[in-house]
Amino acid sequence: MEVILKAAEGNAGLANLGGGCSMPPVKAFMDDTTIVCSKEDETRRMLTRLDDLMSWCRMEFKPKKSRSLSIRRGKVDEATTFTVAEQQIPTVSQEPVKSLGRWYDFSMKDMRRGAETLELASESLLAINKCELQGRFKIWCVQFMLILTLLWPL
Repeated sequence: MEVILKAAEGNAGLANLGGGCSMPPVKAFMDDTTIVCSKEDETRRMLTRLDDLMSWCRMEFKPKKSRSLSIRRGKVDEATTFTVAEQQIPTVSQEPVKSLGRWYDFSMKDMRRGAETLELASESLLAINKCELQGRFKIWCVQFMLILTLLWPL
């Protein structure tokens, strides 16, 4: 997969993040691939090239399992859509996506994260309190299980 991504990477330059920061257009971890481009046409070229390479390798993308997010002038642009394998990729506003334990939606705000974390903490503390473990084991559950679970999505 790395060879395919490197072959497609030449179709787009470094993504300009502003403030003199830039990053490579393709990021990958295991079977997850993220494409970050500064311009819409670069993104379309990159997707077309990746689709061509994948079909050449007799593999295919699953657009229904993918999500797209287009940001213009700091706001989510819902009008921009991308296609791969002649199918439209759903936008994050149409279907939120969970990545590494965190949900991403069109609002691009973390206001609800605090309430969700508080609710998860209270439910988990009640569950630990109801179990029939000794006190020191309950503390172990809080220290090594609950705290890590609460910190991960933050």
